[in-house]
Amino acid sequence: MRFAAIADIHGNHLALEAVLEDIATLGVTDIVNLGDIFSGPIDAGKTAAILAPLNLPTVRGNHDRALIEEQPDAFGDWERPAYPLLRREDFDWIGQLPLTLVFADEVLLCHATPESDSVAWLETLTPEGYFRLSDRDYIERQAAGVDYPLILCGHTHVQRAVTLSDGRLVVNPGSVGCPGFAYHKPWEHRLEQGAPFACYAILEKTTHGWQPTFQQVAYDHLAAAELARQQGFDTWARVLSTGWAG
Repeated sequence: MRFAAIADIHGNHLALEAVLEDIATLGVTDIVNLGDIFSGPIDAGKTAAILAPLNLPTVRGNHDRALIEEQPDAFGDWERPAYPLLRREDFDWIGQLPLTLVFADEVLLCHATPESDSVAWLETLTPEGYFRLSDRDYIERQAAGVDYPLILCGHTHVQRAVTLSDGRLVVNPGSVGCPGFAYHKPWEHRLEQGAPFACYAILEKTTHGWQPTFQQVAYDHLAAAELARQQGFDTWARVLSTGWAG
């Protein structure tokens, strides 16, 4: 079995198009989507138009949930530019997305952790405002009770694979459309990939277990940055241009 995992598109239709083309070039036909699909200052509407006919197995991200649970006047910066570009059917689709989903009978899909769409799992935010690999005990606790050999998550935008003590594998494929960010809650912090690639992962079941291959795809990231800049999102533009938030 071989399939692709995408996550954290954040409305970046240009990155999504490049990733889908790369997946097709590799001959992979099955794709799963780990959420945070639309929120961002690029083009949520074009992202929806690309994804709709694909009917991918998809779970809900925290930013997806915000689009349907919060009132527009209470939206955060990431939801505000996406909301007016989405159709009623897009919101209906978001509303039926599950927190978790089982793919091919042995892969658990979630956005952040199996119990939450907003709690960082494989990465921990430090008091200095950067992210590091989470402690092993914490990672193990979040996987308690999940009886699947492969668990996929997104949310933190970092490509990462962690083997649990019993051999289960947790994989974050990285972010398709947002290679970093800076934010002020719970305190000032940033995450930076350091390069402006669109990221995803290929997962393959081998005789030795599940094997992740992390992919990084070059695309017209400067065009994406310009779309963000035109809407006044200078940090987004900087990250999309360079992979650095500062």
